[in-house]
Order: sequence, then C-alpha cells, then structure tokens
Amino acid sequence: MHKLLTDSPGKEMLLLGNEAIARGALEAGVAFATCYPGTPSSEIPEQFFRISQETDLYFEYSTNEKVALEVAAGAAVSGLRTIVTMKHVGLNVAADPLMTLAYTGVKGGLVIINADDPSLFSSQNEQDNRYYARLSGLPMLEPTNTQEMKDMTARAFVLSESLELPVIIRTTTRLAHIRGAVTLGDLAPRKTRTHFQKNPFHFVCVPAVSRNLHKVLLERGAKAAKASEDSDYNRVEGEGPWGIVANGVSYDYVKDAVADLGLSDRVRILKLGFSHPLPRELCLGFLKEVEKVLVVEELEPVNETELRAMAQEARIDVPIQGKGVAGLSRLYEYDPALVRKAISSYFDVPYQGPEPVDTSHVPELPGRPPNLCAGCPHRATYYAVKEVYGQETIYPTDIGCYTLGLLPPISMADFVICMGSSVSSGCGFSRATDQKVVSFIGDSTFFHSGITGLVNAVHNNHKFTLVILDNGTTAMTGHQPHPGVDTAPMGVDRTRISLENLVRGLGVKDVHVVKPFKLKKTIEAVRATQEYDGISVIISQEFCPLFAKATGQARKTKPFRINEAKCKDHRVCIQKLACPAMFVEGERVKIDRNLCIGCSVCAQICPENAIVPVKD
Repeated sequence: MHKLLTDSPGKEMLLLGNEAIARGALEAGVAFATCYPGTPSSEIPEQFFRISQETDLYFEYSTNEKVALEVAAGAAVSGLRTIVTMKHVGLNVAADPLMTLAYTGVKGGLVIINADDPSLFSSQNEQDNRYYARLSGLPMLEPTNTQEMKDMTARAFVLSESLELPVIIRTTTRLAHIRGAVTLGDLAPRKTRTHFQKNPFHFVCVPAVSRNLHKVLLERGAKAAKASEDSDYNRVEGEGPWGIVANGVSYDYVKDAVADLGLSDRVRILKLGFSHPLPRELCLGFLKEVEKVLVVEELEPVNETELRAMAQEARIDVPIQGKGVAGLSRLYEYDPALVRKAISSYFDVPYQGPEPVDTSHVPELPGRPPNLCAGCPHRATYYAVKEVYGQETIYPTDIGCYTLGLLPPISMADFVICMGSSVSSGCGFSRATDQKVVSFIGDSTFFHSGITGLVNAVHNNHKFTLVILDNGTTAMTGHQPHPGVDTAPMGVDRTRISLENLVRGLGVKDVHVVKPFKLKKTIEAVRATQEYDGISVIISQEFCPLFAKATGQARKTKPFRINEAKCKDHRVCIQKLACPAMFVEGERVKIDRNLCIGCSVCAQICPENAIVPVKD
C-alpha cells in the first residue's frame, strides 16, 4: 500500500512538501488528477500515478499543461473533486483555459498547484505567478511548511466549492522539496462518477454569455475577499511597534530572524497565507498599529505594491519598504541570512552574524557542470549532426535533458525560449537567414507543443531539418510516460502513438528513423537531409539508459577500456564527446568502467581503434 494511503488520523509522518500536497488532496477525497510533469512540482503527480494503480483515483500525465487543465475542467464542472499540477512556466501554457475557466467556475472543487522556481534551479525564467491570480481573478493560497501544504490543499477544495471557482496554490522550489513532520487527517471517500448538468448559457463562453459571467466572477471575487478576511491563514503575530509582512517560505525566514535578533517583543508579523485577495481590513488594521513596515517576499513586489496602495487610499502615513532593503531583490530566492540582515538593517538593530568558517586552507572543489549522462544517446546524435552540418549551422533547441547540448565541447544549442520553440523558431531562422538550420526537440516535448510548429513548417514550405530525440520517456523530470511511450513495462495500459506515423501524417515526406549508437548509418541519414528541398525529420531512437535500467529494458553490453598500446593520445573521444565516464589520469585517457554502459560511440570515433570492450 502506498504510504500516503495510510488511514491513521493523528499519526505523524515525515513527508516531502510535494508529498504533503498529494496527501492533502487525498484527505479531501480527490477523484481526478491531471498534470504535465515539471520540476519542482513533479513529485506530486508521481504519487497520484502510483496511487491510481491501487485505487479508483483517475490520474493522467496529459500531453501538456493546457490539455491537463482542460481535462480537469471537464471533470470539475461535472462535479468531481479535481487537482491539476504544473510548474510556473506550465501555467503560461495553461493560461488560455485558465482565464475563461474563471468565468465559468466549477461545481466540484478544482485545485491548481503552481510551483514557482526562484533562482531558476530547473527553469528558463523565474516569473512570479502571483500575478496570475490577479490576472484571472482567482483566489490564491501560499503555504509556509509541510503541515500547511497538506492542510491548505485539503481546505482549498472546500474553498473552491464554496466559491465555485478554481483555487490556485502557489509553492516554490524550497517548499516543494523540504521535508517535515505532518500530522495526518481523515481520508475522505472519493466520488468518482457524476452527471454533468447542462447549462449552455453558463458554460459556453460566447460573448453574450461571458459578459454576464464576468460580473459573476467579480461577485465571487468579493466572496473570496470575505473568505480571505476570515481565514486563519492570514493573521497578525506579536505586539511590537515594527511591522513585517511575509508569505510562503519567507515567513519561516522572518520568524527565525526575529527570534535570532531578539526582537520578539518589538515586531508584529502579518502572515499572508490566503494571499489573494489580500485581507484588506486585516492589512489596514496592521498598518495602523505599526511605525514602519518591511515586506519580505520572493521575486516581485506584489504585496509591497498592494499594501502601499491600501495605505494611500486609507491615508495611513506609514513607511512601507521591501525591495532594495539590504539585498532584498527581485532576483533569486531568499535565505535566512539575507532576511536576518535585511531586518537588522531596516530596523537599525545591531547584529553581528557568525564568522564564516575559514576554508582558505581547503583546495577548491573541481567544477562539476551539468552534463549528459554516460551513454546518453543524445550525445551520439549531436556528434553525428555536428560532423555533417558543422559549426556555422543554426541549432535551435528545446526544453529537456538535451538542452545540455549547449555546453562545450558539444556546443549544439543556439536558441531556446520555451517548450516547442525549436520547431517554430527554426521556421523563422530558415526564412530570415541563408544559414542551414537543424532544430532539436525531445519526444515528450514534441508531443507537448512541437506538433503545431511542424504543421506550420510543412504548410508554409519552410526548409530545415528537425531532429526528434526519442529516448522513450520524459527523462528530465523523472521518467514519466508520454503519448509515444510503451507503458506496458510500467504496468499502465495506454495507447502508444508512433512518432514516425505522426510525422508522416503531418505531411513530412523526408523522414529518417535512426539508431544513434550506429554512428555510420546515423551520419548517412543526417547527410541525406542536407540538400533536401523542404522539411526533413530525423527520429533518433534509443532509450535513456537510466530509464532502460529502471524498467528492465537495458541493453546487455560490456563497459569499454583504453588499449594504451594503441592509443596515440589524440583525445578525440574527450574533445568531441565529453562523456563523464572518461577522464584523464597521468596524462592518459581512462574510462571508468563503473560509469561506462558500453554504448560504443567513443570506440567508433577513435582513429586508432584503441577503445575496446572490457574482457571478463
């Protein structure tokens, strides 16, 4: 039995933040869950994926976030308690249905988990998605610890049904991946079947309908404001003359800093857990009771700006500052030391932080940049393309493991902005320049948002080569299935869609399916695309070695070694492949047999044939 199905109310369990969210949904009786995986949210749907194999919970890895929200919308307006999870940039993809779903509202509770990524640990930007709550008019909750992540998720379903609106829960990387003790509650029974009550003049958003629905949304927003005012997730703590406003993980940093600085009797803290709509009366009361206010919030000055507006409207003359105070920036995530420094600076409190540990006698650690895994098939594909197309070709790339092709010596990435952009931007590059263009996209990303770009390329007669890097899984976020995956080894019954059939069905005439570890044939296929007058697609098929090992589909191969008698130390293997299984020791190239998976790519490019399989 999955640990999150433990039916022991009152029991304490150590949970990851994302696990706590999944448990909260289960305690609310969630019946329907969808997602597109994306760090830092990926562990939430992973729980639902496993639990759905033991229970009647419906779960799917949807094609993309827009699809995930639309599927969830169908279940929620029918009356089922539904959850959809995604990372912050995923909400960009889902923004189209989000805005109008706010108009239609829902019947069953719908909770949207949005995981922001301050400091860009695994993202192409660090946008602050609190603005989406303001843009859509939807309520937003922000937990501060694992217990709240569980409890707040469960209560969000109740709030959603009372307001008949989707509710957004915003987490951040730091919260998603912390571990903490969580006291379990009761597991509510699931309602898994329902009957949709037709009401086309409410659910069909043509202009005449939506004019009325916008008014309904504003009325529901007023109810949400009342709920925020009454929520115990919004509260004032302490009695001092100085005020600090905090939300999310920043609240934890503030609490620790106030204690460390000995200011517990001089500071009152306004904790904002139900952060949109802001609790106006609570905020105004707080502003009237303090001499000055420091707002501690990661990324944008959202609360700072709104509190200043409130104070101005109410003619409350109190200094309110946040960004710009002692390193409190719109950049990157905060940490306890930074917050402690900002509080001591703003309130002019002497504080001498601990002396940093002297590490001058310790040698610097060697750099460890992110790298494609040993035996990653993408490395072989990049090598083959680079050998044919060279450095002058433009290489648009996409979001996935293969984005690491950016790094030298591979150096096969020139432009990326979002999922699917490699195909569409390839259209633009090929029209705007006289350079050759080869775009790279992963199999999961192609299904997510590359298909429409390829349709566009075919229809508008663009001329470039698209390489679909098919490693049989969604590797970067943890080996989740997608429509092109054979899910049988995972114990899941899903229909597999052939990439080759799909590409040909879109009208592509020049299609090549290659096995990248067979370098000679792969190079031949790449060369055949060079002069093709139109769109060429190369589908490079080879399992991610980690996924293959985990699912019992790994190739039975021996690791390789350097035959030093033959090796002339040209180092072509290292200079062109940079496989992490290879290293230099005593001016000689070596292969770590514990890392090498026997893909043989290095052996195929060695000019002296000095790389050979290890003998037993």
